[in-house]
Amino acid sequence: MVRLKTALIIAVGLYLVVGLAMYLGQRRLIYLPETQRRLPANAGLDGVAERVIETHDGEHVIAWYAKARKGQPTLLYFHGNAGSLDSRSERIRKYKNAGRGIFMMSYRGYSGSTGSPSEQANVADGKRAFDTLVAEGVAPHDIIIYGESLGSGVAVQVAAARSPGGVILDAPYTSIVDIAAGQYPWLPVRPMLRDRYESDAYIASVLCPLLIVHGEKDDVIPVTMGRKMYELANAPKDIVTFKAAGHADHYLYGSYDAINAWIDKLWPAKAQEQDRRAGQQQP
Repeated sequence: MVRLKTALIIAVGLYLVVGLAMYLGQRRLIYLPETQRRLPANAGLDGVAERVIETHDGEHVIAWYAKARKGQPTLLYFHGNAGSLDSRSERIRKYKNAGRGIFMMSYRGYSGSTGSPSEQANVADGKRAFDTLVAEGVAPHDIIIYGESLGSGVAVQVAAARSPGGVILDAPYTSIVDIAAGQYPWLPVRPMLRDRYESDAYIASVLCPLLIVHGEKDDVIPVTMGRKMYELANAPKDIVTFKAAGHADHYLYGSYDAINAWIDKLWPAKAQEQDRRAGQQQP
């Protein structure tokens, strides 16, 4: 009996220690930055410039920017929780070569950006990035907000607060809380998490065309979450899933083609609508 009590005390103690460690270090589990700052040219990207976003609280956030060809939209891209701008240089190249503009923002602590990442900071910086693009002369209706994995939570909140021309969510989740609860069912993660990214609470406020892409074998963010986000979203909306794809490899199964086809379908229609409105405004 004494041994059983001792074992229980040790088990409870270990549980509390692990729980406390995960609570204190939770952002280290969410954010996995590569901190090195590189220029786009060093990544082999021609026609791509570095931009520095000055934040409201004195930090600076690095972004890479390739301007769109005439008549093409610009992707405001929020990347996933690991890596850097440099590690996504091929994505920038592919969209640039298709004529799209792309403004890929890093997060605080990533790619030479100062400060530390958090949901509050990332969303605030994302809104500032949107406003920076508008100040550069890109019309809001010509901005597509693109959120990859973790970045889908940033994208949804920025889109809900601004008026983009479209939104693309790449492997989106309902919330980080739901993901954590699935990964750590033995911990009370729901009240513990500070960065919650509750996209399911914001998606109803997104009032522009939406595309969701998701791998059906995704073992990081299950495709059921992508489908749930699709159900909660306003029309017009589309979802494309890839049966053999996992979390970050759907480009191998045709996602670039699906995304570019969606953009090509949407933007001629938007251009016609803009011409119609301009004609109505003429005396």
